[in-house]
Amino acid sequence: MGQVLRKENVAEFVAKLHKSGKTVVTTNGCFDILHVGHVRYLQKTKSFADYLIVLLNSDKSVKSIKGPSRPINNESDRAEILCALSCVDYVVLFDEDSPGALIDEIKPDVYTKGADYTMETLPEADIMRKNNIRVEFIEFVQGKSTTNTINKINENN
Repeated sequence: MGQVLRKENVAEFVAKLHKSGKTVVTTNGCFDILHVGHVRYLQKTKSFADYLIVLLNSDKSVKSIKGPSRPINNESDRAEILCALSCVDYVVLFDEDSPGALIDEIKPDVYTKGADYTMETLPEADIMRKNNIRVEFIEFVQGKSTTNTINKINENN
């Protein structure tokens, strides 16, 4: 079972993992209404390193990105659900719209993002290059998204 790490302690924690020869992969997202697309994405992400740290957008961050009606599930619930997945080792909440500063601090070995991004469109690309972080783009599961789930619920009401 995964656990939530404090943002202030994660860089030091990752440095210790690196010092012991372990590899770390990070990804980020809102992970609001968890669905099979999320699970497959996180399982694939975990395959790139010894430890997976999910950088989770806080409620404040989700509202800023997705609008006032989101998130559906609060940050503590989303973090707990992610920690229950066997592929997730740690979760770290962040308030900013982008995890760039946190990634720059953590310096993971690998970072994953959805395949709707490329290195040219990735907002954190400069941080990846500066820190020599390998980036892997993961294909989405067709038709599986939180937005689709919300739309389906709304259609049935």
